[in-house]
Amino acid sequence: MESLVIVGASLAGLSAARAARSLGFGGRLVIIGDDPQRPYDRPPLSKDFLAGRIEIEDLALEADADALDAEWILGTRAVSFDPATRTVHLEDGHTVHAEALVIATGASARNLPPIAEAENVVTLRTIADAQKLRELVRAGGRMVVIGAGFIGAEVASTAHALGMEVTVLEKSPTPLCGPLGTQLGAVVAGLHERAGVELICGADITDFDLTDGSVSAVHLADGRVLPTDVVIVGIGAVPNTAWLEGSGIELGNGVVCDAVGATNIPGVVAVGDCAAWWEPVTGRHQRVEHWTGAAQRPAVAIGALLGEDPQALPAVKPPYFWSDQYGTRLQFAGDASRADRVAYEHGQPGEDSLLAVYYAGEQPVGVLAWNQTKLFCRWRKTLEKLSATAPKIPAPHSGAAPAAAAVVAAHAPAAAAAHAALPTAV
Repeated sequence: MESLVIVGASLAGLSAARAARSLGFGGRLVIIGDDPQRPYDRPPLSKDFLAGRIEIEDLALEADADALDAEWILGTRAVSFDPATRTVHLEDGHTVHAEALVIATGASARNLPPIAEAENVVTLRTIADAQKLRELVRAGGRMVVIGAGFIGAEVASTAHALGMEVTVLEKSPTPLCGPLGTQLGAVVAGLHERAGVELICGADITDFDLTDGSVSAVHLADGRVLPTDVVIVGIGAVPNTAWLEGSGIELGNGVVCDAVGATNIPGVVAVGDCAAWWEPVTGRHQRVEHWTGAAQRPAVAIGALLGEDPQALPAVKPPYFWSDQYGTRLQFAGDASRADRVAYEHGQPGEDSLLAVYYAGEQPVGVLAWNQTKLFCRWRKTLEKLSATAPKIPAPHSGAAPAAAAVVAAHAPAAAAAHAALPTAV
């Protein structure tokens, strides 16, 4: 392999480049990104950067020790890929030959078309978004946050701490009911309430007042009218895969991959927010839109791409995320959708710290903690062991199944040992 092209210059793309060099790839390495900025850390955008505690230079992901010897093409997006000629076509008219291709194009924030162009409406995904929002946040101002997911909740927390009057609107019955389930989503709702931030779940927006190009009020179906100075739209993200349409690469809710990131086209892998990896334990494709996945999974995909021994590839760990809200550190690992019950192993709702374990029958499948890092880490390690020992379902499309099956076989230690190591509450 003489050339490796990575399309996407954020955390997942940078992690893929690091993995390639660390595994001995010495050929041409090209990194393409539509953002003019070099790779930067996104989680602080809704917290420390928004609060003014850090600046752009503090977000840089590259380290002095990185010796990537890469060609960087920034500020232009990829518009198509031709697998027959192995050619990536760029928006500025240039082309790049890609003997091997890593798709790391991430996702774009969903917007609300009626107010997408309003001057005081922000979707937070990039440094440019965060800079715009930082200029709009001011003590004594009013903010409406649409969506009580991670971005919405973190912005609400930061803005509230900066002296804004904040109202959070969520269409679902609870915040985070997708990743956490309704029971613990309802518990998370208490964080907003105890902080003095108004949370309205089951909210149905019917209209917006626009004044001089800005949203001045949000109308709800129950008749309430919420005056506002700033509107944050945090209603999820869409994988950036349109440029791959017509390429023959299988697409669904993202780029469809096997359990190690391989697509149905030889020599093409996908990582990060745009990649829907096959999850052998659950038997479905899933996009993992979290920092840890973007940092860890590229090493697996690059190893498979370069023909590493499956036993030498890192194990794919269960999804993990964290979120800082109102002075509380939330941490979650696993898959809440598999659970049929939740047990509190430490603390209770309303207390300053708790740890809850999700079970499918007697099998732990997820863990949520706030302000309980030590016990959470023990449970997370246990979930990783259990995931490695669980029965595996091979990926359905034949192009990627062999790689997935090899990795599944390589990471199957005894299940009994993992169960014996279940943590106990302290």
